[in-house]
Amino acid sequence: MAGSMSRADLVTDLKASLRDAAATFTAAADADFVRHLDKAAADMHRVRPRTLIGEVTILAGEGEYDAPADILRFKSAIWGVRSANFPNPWDRQWPGPLPRCRLIDDNLLSMYPAPTHQQIGLFGSAYRFYYVAKDAIGGQANETTIAAADRDLLLLRAQAEAMLELSLRDSVRPVQVGGGFGQQAKTGTPAALHAQLMTEWMIRGKS
Repeated sequence: MAGSMSRADLVTDLKASLRDAAATFTAAADADFVRHLDKAAADMHRVRPRTLIGEVTILAGEGEYDAPADILRFKSAIWGVRSANFPNPWDRQWPGPLPRCRLIDDNLLSMYPAPTHQQIGLFGSAYRFYYVAKDAIGGQANETTIAAADRDLLLLRAQAEAMLELSLRDSVRPVQVGGGFGQQAKTGTPAALHAQLMTEWMIRGKS
């Protein structure tokens, strides 16, 4: 059974999995381990992208709108998807080219060309779309956006983040991590362990 997805429980298990390496992270309130987990969560979209549906109210001639707060990247529009009776370019009622949408500066949806009165009349003012959402870890398990089934994958990525930080400190002492998640414990320099753990994370994440 997967363990709790709360921040506190994830920190506890991450610390245990890092073994002797955990003692090198001494920030108050487990801030180091919280940082490792947050960075791991931010990277989970590469192996477990989370697709949501967003909606903005559009106006004729207006091409810029606030994006959802948790958007990572825009995927595709639902609004204006062609139906069997959609006008062709040679028909008099053709509404012109539909807006192409992209994400600007992580917080702005930019549509070009801007939607027209005719397009809004055909498809409505509620512009719905698919987007990949950012992941986050919450204080309570139900506030964590990562699926409980991917808990071990998240912890593996957090282990790799911890080893990256150790390698950036120019540490050359062998350290040991693992002993959980059904894996054998690994011993080596932080840089080597980071590379090994990232490779394992990518392989397991794509399987």
